[in-house]
Amino acid sequence: MTTPPVDAHVRLDTHPTHPSAVTATLTGTQAHIPHVGLEADGWHVAANNVLVLARIDHEEPCWAEQAARQLVANGITVEITPQLREAINEEWTWANYPMPWCTRSEIREISDQAQKIYDDIRHGRLLIHAHAQDAHTTVAVGTYLDTGKSVYLHGENHLRQIANAFDSPAKALTAFEEMHSDTMRPGPAPMTDTEHDTTEARTSLGVPAANHERPIAGTDTLSADTAAAAHEALFTSFIENNNTWKKYRTWSDEASVANHETLTLRVQFDHEARGQDTAWTIASYESPVGERTWHATATASTPTNMIESLLNSLDTDTAWTERTSTPLAEGTRTTVTAPLTEFGWTQTINGYHINWPAPDGRTGLRLDVAAASTRAGRTGPAWTLWGGNTPEQPDWTVEFSPHTPAAVLQDLTYELALTHSAQTARRAPKAPRGHEALRTTTRATPTPLTSGSPARSR
Repeated sequence: MTTPPVDAHVRLDTHPTHPSAVTATLTGTQAHIPHVGLEADGWHVAANNVLVLARIDHEEPCWAEQAARQLVANGITVEITPQLREAINEEWTWANYPMPWCTRSEIREISDQAQKIYDDIRHGRLLIHAHAQDAHTTVAVGTYLDTGKSVYLHGENHLRQIANAFDSPAKALTAFEEMHSDTMRPGPAPMTDTEHDTTEARTSLGVPAANHERPIAGTDTLSADTAAAAHEALFTSFIENNNTWKKYRTWSDEASVANHETLTLRVQFDHEARGQDTAWTIASYESPVGERTWHATATASTPTNMIESLLNSLDTDTAWTERTSTPLAEGTRTTVTAPLTEFGWTQTINGYHINWPAPDGRTGLRLDVAAASTRAGRTGPAWTLWGGNTPEQPDWTVEFSPHTPAAVLQDLTYELALTHSAQTARRAPKAPRGHEALRTTTRATPTPLTSGSPARSR
C-alpha cells in the first residue's frame, strides 16, 4: 500500500536581513508535521508557520539542505529558492583559521561541536560558573546539569571547544582560578557580536531592503550603491582622523572593526550592507573584559551626517562608556529630547511608544517603553531615530539600547532636528537655550556657548 503524501509544503529561503540564516515557510493542512521536525532540529519559530535556522558557525545553508532531504524522504514537498541554492553551492573557507590543516568537512564538524556547546549554554543545560580573558580569546568553566561533569571551555563562537574535564565543580573552579585569577569574572562572558546577530536572526525576520530606492531624509535621492560609497568614505575618514582607533578585518572580510585604544568602545562597519541592512554596530563595555553597557545600530541608508554625529560622540569623554539611567527617568527623556522641543516638535503617545515626530511626520524619535523597562523582559532597542514614511515603515533607522548615554542621544536628536529644519527651508532657530548645559548631567567639562553660536562645531 502506497503511503499518501503529506499535505505540507516547505519553502526554504535566505533570511531577509541576516545573510547566512535560513527561513522555512510552512503551508498546507498538515504543516504541523514538518514544523515539529524542524523545531526538533534546532529551527526556531519566528512567526506563524515561519521558522528560522540561525547558527554561530554560519553553516545554515548546509544544514538547511540536509533538513530538506529529510523532509522529502518523509513525503513532504520542499522548495529551495534560487538564492538559497546559490548559498548551498557556494564554496568558502574561514579567513585565518587557526587549524589550517583541517579539511572543509573537518572544519564543519568542529564548528558543529561549538554550536552544540553554545546551544547547551543557551538552553541552560550547561551552567557557566565563571569566565576570563586568555590572550585574545575567552575561556570559561561550567558544569553540565544532567551529568554533573564540569568542563573548561576555550575560545568563542565557532571555535569554542571543551579543553578539559573535571569530576566536580569545585575542582574545575580551583583549577580555573589558578590559571586565570587576574581576569576571572563570575558568570558567563558577555555575548559576542556573532551571538547577538544569531539571537536577532532567530527572534525577528526583519524588513528586507526594498527593490526601489526612496529618498533618504536629509539628503538627495541616492542609490543604494551611492549611499554605501558615502558610508565607506565616512568609515575610512573616521579611522584616518582619529589615531585613538585601530581598524582590523573580521572573519568574513565583508566587515571591518575599529577598537578604541581603551578597548571599551567598538565600531563594526559592514562593507556589503545596502538599504535597510545594518551597516554600523557600535558597542561600549565597562572594561576590556567587562559587560556591555550600551550599543547602537544604524542602517546603510542612514544619512551620513547622522552617522558622523554618532561617531563624533564616541571620542569625546570616557563618560560615554558608562551605563546611564533608564530612559523612563524624566531627566533622561528631557535631556535627550530637549533639541526636538526647542525646534517645535511635540510628543505623542501610541500604546507602548512615546514619539517625537517632526512637524511634517517624515522623521522622528521613538521611545519603546516596554523595551526600556527592565521589568518587561524585552531585548529590543529602546530609542529609535527614523526617517521615511512612518516609524513602522522607515527608510532608515538608528537604534539604541536602553542605557545609551543621554548626551550621545542628544547629539543625534540635535542633528536630526537641525537637518530637518534646513530641509524644510525654514529659518533655523538659534542654538537651543541650555542645550549644552543639559549635557552636564553626563559630560564632565561642557563647552560654554555664546549667544547665537551653534550647539556644536561641525
